[in-house]
Amino acid sequence: MSTGKEDIELDDDLAAEDSEGNLEAPVEVAKTNLTKRRLIDNLLEERRLNKQLAEYDFDL
Repeated sequence: MSTGKEDIELDDDLAAEDSEGNLEAPVEVAKTNLTKRRLIDNLLEERRLNKQLAEYDFDL
């Protein structure tokens, strides 16, 4: 556990790189992840609907 008296070193180089305009990479990753998530959601929804259709009693 930290006693609070220890010096904390900050990496200023990382913050400087982000402020220079290198923000496009995280946005692209987020778009890709969102696209993948939507694709998975659509496939799961299609699978669920196909299962419901297969179980439906057409003799009503």
